[in-house]
Amino acid sequence: MGDEVYSQLMKELKEGKYVFTGELEPEKAGDVEEPIKAARELVGLVTACNVTDNPQSFAYVSSLAASYKIQQETGMECIYQLRCADRNRNALLSDILGAGVLGLRNILALTGDHVALGDTPDAKPVFDLDSTTLIALIRKVVDEGKDLGGNEIHNPPKLHVGAAAAPGAAVLKAEIAKVKRKIKVGAEFIQTQVVYYTEVLDRFFKELGKVDIPVLVGIFPAKTYAQADFFDKYVAGVDVPPDYLQNMKATKQIKDKEKRKEEVDRVNVEFFTEFLEHLKDTPAAGCHIMAVGYPRIIPELKKVME
Repeated sequence: MGDEVYSQLMKELKEGKYVFTGELEPEKAGDVEEPIKAARELVGLVTACNVTDNPQSFAYVSSLAASYKIQQETGMECIYQLRCADRNRNALLSDILGAGVLGLRNILALTGDHVALGDTPDAKPVFDLDSTTLIALIRKVVDEGKDLGGNEIHNPPKLHVGAAAAPGAAVLKAEIAKVKRKIKVGAEFIQTQVVYYTEVLDRFFKELGKVDIPVLVGIFPAKTYAQADFFDKYVAGVDVPPDYLQNMKATKQIKDKEKRKEEVDRVNVEFFTEFLEHLKDTPAAGCHIMAVGYPRIIPELKKVME
């Protein structure tokens, strides 16, 4: 792995800047107009945006196609999410090479949820590789110009590869061991799953110890009570605090739309101000704000970190 820098994300991380990233979700649709609109609202607020790849194993527009269109039409640098659940190593290699051809410069390597969790549970899962071996594949392609079989790749793509971590994993020591394997095979940055509790964050960094790649901590300011409730019930490794849930639930009773929006913002700013103040004293190199469809909250949250 060399010192070359191919993306703005990696440039800012290497310069030691505190980096904010966002998240965009392609939908089950024949276009990507919504994530493009969302990306335009995020330009200037974050350095780059993840483009999700079939989250929770629901099949949506290809992350590769969406990342290219979003980056091309808005100028927002994308972090192309690529998961192993739906592809064997040949398909993964094809998509990695395709990402380079399309001008993408960041990939987040994911194993992906089992397909049984999604909206097409009869689909056959693949999992030919996992996220660690996918990272190793990307590094081999970029650094050596070869695939896993040792076959030569002409003009290999210039890509950075990131990895995910789950601070709230049920067995944290096993999760930490997995994260360290990802770092060992060449991950260049870490983005974590959503964290709500400072205790969870502190335990994660304590177990992780000192690492030589940047870690961006994931937060999820919910736009609605339903979003927060979904994360609490269905996203593995994420517990949403009961008081936050209760405050979000109370906003549903506000009939006036503008007043309800103001109250949702107040609840989020109040909750995350305390969390972000704590985040300043951790080894985190940045914050991954998964405020999908909720860009207006980001400037308020960034103020806390200034």
